[in-house]
Amino acid sequence: MNVIYPLAVPKGRRLCCEVCDAPAERVCGACTVTYYCGVVHQRADWGSIHEKICQLLIPLRTSMPFYNSEEERQHGLQQLQQRQKHLIELCYTVAQKYIFEGKHEDAVPAALHSLRFRMNVHGLSSVELVPAYLLLAEASLGLGRVVQAEEYLSQAQWTVLKSTECSYAIHSLLHRNLGLLYMAKENYEEARYHLANDIYFASCAFGTEHIRASGGYFHLANIFNGLKKLDLADTLYTKGIFATQGLNLGLL
Repeated sequence: MNVIYPLAVPKGRRLCCEVCDAPAERVCGACTVTYYCGVVHQRADWGSIHEKICQLLIPLRTSMPFYNSEEERQHGLQQLQQRQKHLIELCYTVAQKYIFEGKHEDAVPAALHSLRFRMNVHGLSSVELVPAYLLLAEASLGLGRVVQAEEYLSQAQWTVLKSTECSYAIHSLLHRNLGLLYMAKENYEEARYHLANDIYFASCAFGTEHIRASGGYFHLANIFNGLKKLDLADTLYTKGIFATQGLNLGLL
């Protein structure tokens, strides 16, 4: 039985939906440690990521066993952290794959799992949370949820501003997503500013003609194309094409 009976829940314990954080009414019958507000979110999570990680969640969400020594306890904690790091990467990779395939709805639960595991391992203010925030923002933009995307990007931007150890690659991704946000809001001046910064930071991290810089060129070109500034658009499209060709040549 997947339904939660309120009287069976220990007093003071709040069970929350894995997808939306609302009060839970159902539990996964396979792992019994994952909760949902209803059938819709349970099916969404299962189809996105839960089927792949269901059994892996059990040791993470049940009480640790009693250890006979401090050495054994430390070993147990290290194993727990390694499991969480594995799930961070697995969930992130799955969410990325869905976004590349245009399956933005499926990407959200996987990205949320990656974010929560990052919080558990790195804390609530670590720059390690930023990639998950950016994936959630990109998925939200793909679903037309501009306000939700803006909230995730605000979290990412604030985290980056507080960090002294943020890489050029992360700065590039942040500015690219901010550029896409402002494109969705039709604020092309702000979009151009952030996409130019995306290209700058990607070039610092990988080189001016690297595939990672091509996205910024193409998005910026699309803006100038829409503004009928065709010479600028053609120049930027060409730069983007050279960057992708650089990757192809490297694979030959």
